[in-house]
Amino acid sequence: MKIRVGSGANRGAPFWGFSLEVNKWAVGPFFVCQEMLMAAVDSTLRELLQPVVEALDCELWGLELQASGRSKLLRIYIDREDGVGVEDCERVSRQVSSVLDVDDAVSGEYILEVSSPGMDRPLYELGQYERFIGEDISLRLRFPYEGRRNFKGRLAGLDGDEVVLVVADTEYLFPIEGIDKANVVPKF
Repeated sequence: MKIRVGSGANRGAPFWGFSLEVNKWAVGPFFVCQEMLMAAVDSTLRELLQPVVEALDCELWGLELQASGRSKLLRIYIDREDGVGVEDCERVSRQVSSVLDVDDAVSGEYILEVSSPGMDRPLYELGQYERFIGEDISLRLRFPYEGRRNFKGRLAGLDGDEVVLVVADTEYLFPIEGIDKANVVPKF
């Protein structure tokens, strides 16, 4: 069985087939604005930091900016073909910190954390999903589908901008913009 989540008859409509103008109560303007703002900040930070990280022979795997009240945490994941060591994290941390101080890309005080993606590496972009086709992943949707936000299964591939996940005998196609968080499930 194949299920295309958040599309079908509403293909081309906003995610999950509803318009924010019609259902503002369902999402709430604060959350939509906050999410859009964080996405814009993430994009700006990626553009700023990617050349810095690459100059240090590392790949900028992903970044997360979390704000809670006055405190902010900027978490940067780096990767290398031969693995990431503590020295790599230190070098990237020093360089990124200097660039952020000069550019003032993150306003106010923040904590900078640099690490490898780890065994349960987060997935952010379609190209990263493509690298892990055939692996088990877990993902959380931004909005529930049939009362469910969490799915775990085998990453079967990509179909355009949709992630194909096989759960039991059902194949789900999730639009990338509908995925809140995804991680590779480590094999032990």
